[in-house]
Amino acid sequence: MTPRRKTPTELRSHRWFGRDDLRSFAHRSRTKQAGFTAEDWSGKPVIAILNTWSDANSCHAHFRLRAEEVKRGVWQAGGFALEMPVLSVGETYMKPTTMLYRNLLAMEAEEILRANPVDGAVLMGGCDKTVPALMMGATSMNIPAIFLPAGPMLRGNWRGQVLGSGSDVWKYWAERRAGNLDECAWREMEDGIARSFGTCMTMGTASTMASAVEALGMTLPGASSMPAADSGHSHLASATGRRIVEMVWEDLKPRDIMTGDAFENAVTVAMALGGSTNAIIHLIAMAGRAGVRLDLDHFDALSRRTPFLANLRPSGQFLMEDFYYAGGLRALMTRIPDLLHQDAITANGRRIADNVEGATVSNEDVIAPRERPLNAEGGLAVLRGNLAPDGAVIKHTAMEPRLLRHTGPAVVFRDYNDLERRIDDPGLPVTADSVLVLQNAGPLGAPGMPEWGMLPIPKKLLQQGVRDMVRISDARMSGTAYGACVLHVAPESFVGGPLALVRDGDLVELDVAARRINLKVPDDEVARRRSAWKPRELPYPRGWVALYSKHVRQADKGCDFDFLEGTAPVPEPEIH
Repeated sequence: MTPRRKTPTELRSHRWFGRDDLRSFAHRSRTKQAGFTAEDWSGKPVIAILNTWSDANSCHAHFRLRAEEVKRGVWQAGGFALEMPVLSVGETYMKPTTMLYRNLLAMEAEEILRANPVDGAVLMGGCDKTVPALMMGATSMNIPAIFLPAGPMLRGNWRGQVLGSGSDVWKYWAERRAGNLDECAWREMEDGIARSFGTCMTMGTASTMASAVEALGMTLPGASSMPAADSGHSHLASATGRRIVEMVWEDLKPRDIMTGDAFENAVTVAMALGGSTNAIIHLIAMAGRAGVRLDLDHFDALSRRTPFLANLRPSGQFLMEDFYYAGGLRALMTRIPDLLHQDAITANGRRIADNVEGATVSNEDVIAPRERPLNAEGGLAVLRGNLAPDGAVIKHTAMEPRLLRHTGPAVVFRDYNDLERRIDDPGLPVTADSVLVLQNAGPLGAPGMPEWGMLPIPKKLLQQGVRDMVRISDARMSGTAYGACVLHVAPESFVGGPLALVRDGDLVELDVAARRINLKVPDDEVARRRSAWKPRELPYPRGWVALYSKHVRQADKGCDFDFLEGTAPVPEPEIH
């Protein structure tokens, strides 16, 4: 049976343009002021193109052109396109962290869609936080929407070596600090590591989230793997524009697609990719907007059953360009059909099973066969214990195996400024067996939970050849980062979580296989320290950070605002 399609008078935009009243007269006349005629919009779906282009976001440098290509597709399909700039949230420049502003973009996306004569939306994002933010806002608004990923940049190059953004920065910066890399080589690397527009070409947060959104069903098939500079990316933009017009007529909305099964598909894919730890926070927040319960234990259960198959940095060897040529996400998904909900519906109106049909793996060095996985489990693990009663996470596929089970004495830094002052002090009482602990770097403590969790290894240990050690914090780390870094410790130290009570010399136990992170200190001593603990004051009297500080949830809850979670309906604006 053919599903019912909307009629022109049922379009949301009809309330703005289609009535015989004074307000509609004003709306129509001002649209004509912009150079359009009634034939351009009358009876057609109005499509908002939410564009996160900015000169301060080099990853999105191509979005001006891509927006025009999306418009072309919208016009081709009989729609009326309106480009609407929204907060860019560029990972490179915004301090202390873009995570502080993810919820601001999510709010802006939701409200700009609600306040304007919009029937459907194309969400243009890529650089890390733009992906979950746009998805969160569009899900809360819940009009037809589809996501267009920015795509990864081209491979980097330095003296014949392939470079991956982020991952190789951390690697070679360690060598620079150790005295093994001169300034000339470092400058050459700076010139060669980012060779085109697009997001990080490792399996960092940008590629992880784009892949997760494709697995959710919110992009066209194959969208997440395509390099930004490939001509196919232009074709993808126009095809996305054409498809959103049909989604409006079909009334196919985000919450129709983003079901519990769809989120399980997204988590499973992220685990098979060895993806970013940040995906856990973002997917929990996105699920909350869709009315789907997703918690840390669910992540860990899915990770335990999912093989790690994508040989991509930082957990592996290759880059996103190689992944695309090897078959991309569609090919990887054909390796794990029994782990996916094959009947989950997607933005093109077809099932996941239909969208991956015919995809093949052309390079098994990049996408491993199921019977020879890179690791029997997925790339992320959830830890619990008296140091993280509400959970912590670790990317165990990107750490030295010798540290998977480790006990060592803590070296504690009270905050990031303390870390910067002392980490390279020759007198710092630290050995390769020490456990570095960073406090007050969480959602409230930093604020914004910056990517400080890949604590630098002390210079004197780098000079001794040490390249990994256990590090624990309530911060996040870049999806391009690696090492034995325990992250997202909840509750955070700023609110009195157990991490706040760790002292120099305390023994800390990490056991990834047992999913355990414990402070080996007697209970009575922990109780004494807790009674003496005093909270820091929040130094944010006004503005966005003041609002953020009052309402942000902890890491295990996705760091969304308490008043934005859920699916409670919001009335449509009155048009008077």
